[in-house]
Amino acid sequence: MITLTAIPVHYYLLFCSILFCIGVIGVLIKRNALLILMSIELMINSINLLLAAFSAYSNDPAGQIFVFFIMVVAAAEVAIGLAIVVLIYRTTHSIDINVLNKLKW
Repeated sequence: MITLTAIPVHYYLLFCSILFCIGVIGVLIKRNALLILMSIELMINSINLLLAAFSAYSNDPAGQIFVFFIMVVAAAEVAIGLAIVVLIYRTTHSIDINVLNKLKW
């Protein structure tokens, strides 16, 4: 069984940096609200993986506890975000971000 400490920490840094950059590019480029939410989740998960890796390397469970709280907040963000997307779809019949200017006064 491979533990977190069996892989060097700079591999985790590189992998999480790549995942975070993919998430940022997804938020900046995509126009679909669901894909933007997925990109935000990808960024949050890359941060969680990095926190868990640093926690395992320092033998401190505080980072893993912090990851748990971040996952709770991310689950609430997904629930609220999907509710907002459903309401936007009901109003505009599209989940394209550019269509949201119809919601202005």
